[in-house]
Amino acid sequence: MNWFLYSLTAILFWSGSDLFSKIGSRADDTYSHWKMVMAVGTVMGLHAIYLVATGTPFSPIDILTYLPASTLYILSMIVGYAGLRYIELSLSSPVCNSSGAVAAILCFLFLQEPLGGLQLVGVVLVCAGVFALSVIEKRKDAAKRAALESAGDRRYTRSAAAIAFPLLYCLIDGLGTFADAMLLDRRIAEAQANIAYEFTFLLMALFAFFYVVLVKGESIHLPREKPKIAAALCETAGQFAYIYAIGANAIVAAPMISAYCIVSLIWSRLFLKEKLSPAQYLVIAIAAAGIVILGME
Repeated sequence: MNWFLYSLTAILFWSGSDLFSKIGSRADDTYSHWKMVMAVGTVMGLHAIYLVATGTPFSPIDILTYLPASTLYILSMIVGYAGLRYIELSLSSPVCNSSGAVAAILCFLFLQEPLGGLQLVGVVLVCAGVFALSVIEKRKDAAKRAALESAGDRRYTRSAAAIAFPLLYCLIDGLGTFADAMLLDRRIAEAQANIAYEFTFLLMALFAFFYVVLVKGESIHLPREKPKIAAALCETAGQFAYIYAIGANAIVAAPMISAYCIVSLIWSRLFLKEKLSPAQYLVIAIAAAGIVILGME
């Protein structure tokens, strides 16, 4: 049952990362997604250094071993951060996190991981909830969104390019989770995979700093970037829990953790005072039931 507790922890922190990432993504900041990469990579790098310094076994070769999963995960996150400048979190997050279904299907087909009848019901409920949220959000408040688009608010642009961001995230992240499950099962332990991922993200943060600050001459104002720092802290904590959940039970943990977008909507209601429709509450209840079923292994 440890995988279930790790999954719940990942859901809690990654939903917080979702919320703070959206708050920190400004439509008028061309380099907002790269600044987000800087924040996340720096926090993850510091965490990795702490783990190594306190005795966690690690070899630089682990970075190369885990590189396929790290590359896919980091690429999906860059795409996701870029998309938050153009599209609402309530639509982007559910579409993005349908990646859990992609990962579960790939694990079942290619890794022969078992999926019992009760677990299948849980997976279906969670994935159905995630998909239903994306459909509800796409249909909701059409007049309001049209008005915002006509006013030139790029965060609510409904172009094909804007929708492509969460769809690309879904595909790339699903492939990353599949690669993760394969590597954790055969090539690398969870602790070493987590450190390797964090060091890889630190390298990406250094690249982002070089590109944004040294090449483009953009200045960084830390007081303005507090939401990004909060998102980075949540992202790092969620990643730490996620890697152990995937290592223990990837085929069930992946779709369960993908439901963190539902918790993101709850945070939006509580802290941003956004209202949820009755249909959204129903979908949240369905997905929550799926999470409980997945925890009954």
